[in-house]
Amino acid sequence: MIVVFVLSFRGPGVLRATKSNSIVINPRQKGNPVIKNIRNVAWEFGDVIPDYVLGKTSCALFLSLRYHHLHSDYIQDRLQQLGHSYMLRILLVQVDVADPHHSLKELAKMCILADCTLILAWSAEEAGKYLETYKAYESKPADLIKEKTDKDYLSKATDFLTTIRSVNKTDVSTLVTTFRSIEGIIKASKEDLALCPGFGPQKAKRVYDALHQPFLRSKKPKPAQES
Repeated sequence: MIVVFVLSFRGPGVLRATKSNSIVINPRQKGNPVIKNIRNVAWEFGDVIPDYVLGKTSCALFLSLRYHHLHSDYIQDRLQQLGHSYMLRILLVQVDVADPHHSLKELAKMCILADCTLILAWSAEEAGKYLETYKAYESKPADLIKEKTDKDYLSKATDFLTTIRSVNKTDVSTLVTTFRSIEGIIKASKEDLALCPGFGPQKAKRVYDALHQPFLRSKKPKPAQES
């Protein structure tokens, strides 16, 4: 298991190696408004190469686009200095200029070459939220942020059939009760579908067409040219 130890200040002139449960911030970030917006996790200054150490294997560099326009070589030098010391390397960019498109395209290419994740924030508050969220979820399992889905048959059928326009959960329950399964619904005729409570010819046609039309439209043959 990889453990990160940092050098942090514990009194005047005293340095001590500690295992950090905080976001560890490079002293060069002092005065950055982003720090004031890290409110929900602990943080401390430490002798680290990245701007923010977010966990055992993750870190972030911070860049203001306004600063980038004045010092275009700065971030390239920082990325080279950082190297591949961490598995997850984030470039957190605060978009604070009127026309950011050219600069963002340039930074995106730079991140691809450096195998770095690019994240954009439009305010110091948003940037702080990203940093504290990475730290808060450091030890959480990946499935914690996955969409929660029900596994029973009716829920799956509802997810599938409600993609058809005007079909709601009540309609799905009616269809499954009447025809017993998705297979039974597919085999039903338009007339059978129209007889279901809450259905009429129009809704029945929508359901029937959605279940029977091919996924790919066939190309119409070109009319033969007269010789």
